[in-house]
This record gives sequence, structure tokens and C-alpha cells, in this order.
Amino acid sequence: MRHLKRTAKLGRTGQHRNAMLANLVCSLIKHKRVTTTLAKAKAARSVAEKMVTLGKRGTIQTRRLAAARLHQAADTPASFV
Repeated sequence: MRHLKRTAKLGRTGQHRNAMLANLVCSLIKHKRVTTTLAKAKAARSVAEKMVTLGKRGTIQTRRLAAARLHQAADTPASFV
């Protein structure tokens, strides 16, 4: 039974899924809009909302957490403005 297993698998391994969602959210932050499938958009929404929440706090620790999650430190400051 899959009770309380809410993560969308998207037909990928865990590492591939996390990397894909991180790249998708980085593109969203950088370009303000992305074209993707509905399933990927729904999966990326939770990651993007968590990055917005970290951006609202604006501390150095939240900046480091966002950089670790997105794997791209260059795109991180855009969400902390």
C-alpha cells in the first residue's frame, strides 16, 4: 500500500528526479516562466514554494539551504531579493 507516499515518481530514480526538479526551479527563478508537463509542474510547485519561503526569511542560513537544494549558488540570490 502507498499510504502517505505523496512524492510524484515521474518515472525516474530519486537522484534524477531531485536534479530535474532543482533545474526546473532554477529555470523558473531565472526566467520567471517555464514550459513543462503538468505532472512535473505539480512536483516542482512544492520545491518552488519552499524556496520562496526560504527567500522571505533572508538569512545566511536560508541562503545556504537554498543553494544546497538547488545545486546552483549563482541562481540563489535572485530569490532572496
